[in-house]
Amino acid sequence: MKKFALFLIPFLLLSAQNSAVAENNDPKQLKASIIIDDFGGGTGGVRDFLEGVVPITAAVMPFTENSREHAEWAHKNGIEVIVHLPMQPKKGKRSWLGPKPITVDLSPKEVKKRVEEALKSVPHAVGMNNHMGSLAVEDEDIVRVIVEVAKEKKLYIIDSGTSPKSKFPIIAKEMNVPILKRDVFLDDISSANHVRKQMNRLAKITEFSGKGIAIGHVGVTGKVCSVGVFQSMEEFEKRNIKIVPASQLFSTKLTEQYLVP
Repeated sequence: MKKFALFLIPFLLLSAQNSAVAENNDPKQLKASIIIDDFGGGTGGVRDFLEGVVPITAAVMPFTENSREHAEWAHKNGIEVIVHLPMQPKKGKRSWLGPKPITVDLSPKEVKKRVEEALKSVPHAVGMNNHMGSLAVEDEDIVRVIVEVAKEKKLYIIDSGTSPKSKFPIIAKEMNVPILKRDVFLDDISSANHVRKQMNRLAKITEFSGKGIAIGHVGVTGKVCSVGVFQSMEEFEKRNIKIVPASQLFSTKLTEQYLVP
C-alpha cells in the first residue's frame, strides 16, 4: 500500500500542475465600452441602439424634448445612462449646444446650477461626458465646478477628448473622482466601413491596454454607426473582448467604493 501511495504521488502532483497551468492559460477577459452620444436630440439609430443587443452606454443630451424619454428607454432596457453635458467649443455654432450649455462667460455658481439641472433632466445618469467643449474644458474654474458636482453626486467622468489641454484629468485625479478618456471616435466619417475600421482600432487598443473606450453618435451618422458596431461584434467575440457599460471599466478600490451606492 505504501509503495502504491509513493507511486501515485507524482501523478497527483503532475495533475495539480497541469490544472494550475490551465488556469494560468485562461485568456484574460478584455473589456471595452461603446459610448453613444446625442441621445435626446438625434433620431437616426436611436431605436437600433436602445433596442439592440450591444450593451452600449447612452450619453443623453439634457434639456431636449426627448432627454427624459430616451434616458428612461435606455434604463428600462438595462442600458447605462450618462449626461452628455454641452460645453462651449473653440469653433462652431452656439445652436449646436442646445439649451443651457456650459460656456466660459458663466460664473461658477451658474455653472453648478446648470450641471445640477442637467442631471435632473436626465434620469438614471451615473456619469457625465462632454459634448464638444474644446474651449470650456480648458478652463480650470469651470472644470473644477463640474468635477465637484460629480464628486457630490458620485458620478464618474468620461473626457470625450475634444482638447489635449483638458483640465478634467488633473482635477478629477486631485479630487479622487473616477475618470477615463475616450480612445476612438467611431463615426467621424459617415460610413459603416469606417466605423468597422474604428472598431478594429478599439479592439487593438483594448488588447494592448486591457480596456478601451469608443464614442459614436445617434443622429446624422446614427444608422451607419449602429450598422458598423453591430457588424463588428463577431470579431470582438473572437478576440475575447467584452463590451461593457463604461462604469465597469473602473476597477481600482477607490472607484469601486465610489461607484457602489
